[in-house]
Amino acid sequence: MLQVWPLDGIPEITPGTDLVTVIADAAAGGLADGDILVVTSKIVSKAEGRIVPADDREDAITAETVRIVATRQTPNGGTTRIVQNRLGMVSAAAGVDASNTPHGTILLLPEDPDLSARLIAAGLRERLGVEVGVLVSDTLGRAWRDGQTDHAIGAAGVHVFEDLRGGTDAEGRPLVVTMPCVADELAGAADLVKGKAGRRPVAVVRGRPDLVGSLDLPGARSIVRPLERDMFRLGADEAYAEGFAAGAASVADD
Repeated sequence: MLQVWPLDGIPEITPGTDLVTVIADAAAGGLADGDILVVTSKIVSKAEGRIVPADDREDAITAETVRIVATRQTPNGGTTRIVQNRLGMVSAAAGVDASNTPHGTILLLPEDPDLSARLIAAGLRERLGVEVGVLVSDTLGRAWRDGQTDHAIGAAGVHVFEDLRGGTDAEGRPLVVTMPCVADELAGAADLVKGKAGRRPVAVVRGRPDLVGSLDLPGARSIVRPLERDMFRLGADEAYAEGFAAGAASVADD
């Protein structure tokens, strides 16, 4: 049985807040070996002081961007930028967020979400004497599908993939590419109970102790597909423009 529940009693997080203490107090001794805590990236960013004035939003997006994937004009005259940020993630606005932040401010993603997860997991393991895993989650859109869901952007002490390759399906056929990203599945499950406006930024997932292990396990950065294996590295319009420019240059050279 998989159980998922939010932790109540998490106070407003400010720069310098000790998240280990806050989470341990909210858990009130109710954690067990094999539990996985899913921590919203917003409170990690707040605790780490990743807060900038809202007026600097466009500059912040630019600073966090390493590659532009696609841009589109919005009906209100603005511009949506889908970019790859310095963490390797492809998302709108490089993950820069204006929701659930103090008025006049925006949040950048944590500097190193895997390290943030590792520090929280190590602190909770030491303080509470239980072997828990930690995921840091953020809300992202998906290519080809409307709506958003939570994904794991940081992980510590959790197997982020369940590698089924080499096994067989229910009919005995070999599994060649089946490798569920369980870290993202757990992040999505946790979001069902945390909600977006309920001030419940931490959830506990119980029932998959097999996914909890050493703090040296690969983090969520290992989920990001390398660019050389990305079949959709550009938006459709951008890919067309790039190909047209290459063709025009070739004709000019001839």
